[in-house]
Amino acid sequence: MRRSALHGTHVALGATFAEFGGWEMPISYAGVVAEHTSVREAVGVFDVGHLGKALVVGPGAAAYVNDCLTNDLGRISTGQAQYTLCCDTAGGVVDDLIAYLVSPDEVFLVPNAANSAAVVSALAAAAPSGISVTDRHTEHGVIAVQGPRSPDVLAALGLPHEMDYMAFADAWWGDHPVRVCRTGYTGEHGYELLPRWSEADALFRALLDAAAPLGGQACGLGARDTLRTEMGYPLHGHELSAQISPVQARTGWAVGWAKPAFWGREALTAEKQDGPRRRLWGLKALERGVPRAGMTVLADGVPVGETTSGTFSPTLRTGIALAVLDASAGLTAGAEVELDVRGRTLRCAVVAPPFVPAHTR
Repeated sequence: MRRSALHGTHVALGATFAEFGGWEMPISYAGVVAEHTSVREAVGVFDVGHLGKALVVGPGAAAYVNDCLTNDLGRISTGQAQYTLCCDTAGGVVDDLIAYLVSPDEVFLVPNAANSAAVVSALAAAAPSGISVTDRHTEHGVIAVQGPRSPDVLAALGLPHEMDYMAFADAWWGDHPVRVCRTGYTGEHGYELLPRWSEADALFRALLDAAAPLGGQACGLGARDTLRTEMGYPLHGHELSAQISPVQARTGWAVGWAKPAFWGREALTAEKQDGPRRRLWGLKALERGVPRAGMTVLADGVPVGETTSGTFSPTLRTGIALAVLDASAGLTAGAEVELDVRGRTLRCAVVAPPFVPAHTR
């Protein structure tokens, strides 16, 4: 497995590790619940340097990316970022990613770790003459600073923090360049910082030092998962995949339906018009028990879908899950379904995600 530039610091902090997209990454330090609560109430600092990075440059690079990925870059201006998807011709999702519009001739992409090579390969293969697509996976670290006290952490380091949601700025931390982005994956006010790979460890430590007096701490990918599940944010390989389209996963808002071209347009337009055969919903446990991914969802004893993610919600103090449910079952918010949790029936209520309010803006 590959390792983050911060691996030595994670070891020193007593992190437990697991594999994510071919990378050995920290799951937790003080415990998932404590780290989750820190983000919701104060601030947490995450190493997400395993995320991919790619650069698309050349005359008309933004227009080229816009012809490939689902969202419409024409909706934003330079200095802004956008959530978007890379789809195949059948409308399946190769990956979901963030696109940073640097200029009409430069777009910086942050895909998921496991899918970075596939995204770069697809864009490079279709690129016209004069446009280059390069993998920059280990040229930059990515550090997420998330929570209501996150602006104070950045201010302590002299970094820009007064910016609109989904905006970014190229700044300096001392003599070190860093891209500061008002983005995140937790549902809280937050930032994602992209320093040079070799300088990521020093920045991570400085951010932790600034966060500690505010009640902040280092957070692992375990808390990142519980936080994003509470928000109903999709994770590729779970709520998005070659078999689960943006229309099914409630991410149709990230599709520029009026655009004349993007990969998968014909298939996705047809699915939108006909209505998806299944749809992503949230499930909230009505009794003691923790759902996990891959569990069959039953309505009146009849299978109607499957969970894609499941966890214990530290905020709600109950089990929650995301699930794709058959449209033919006619389920709506408030309906009751059942899961088989290790041989025991777990009653759940169908809810429209998110499970908790968003504070991103």
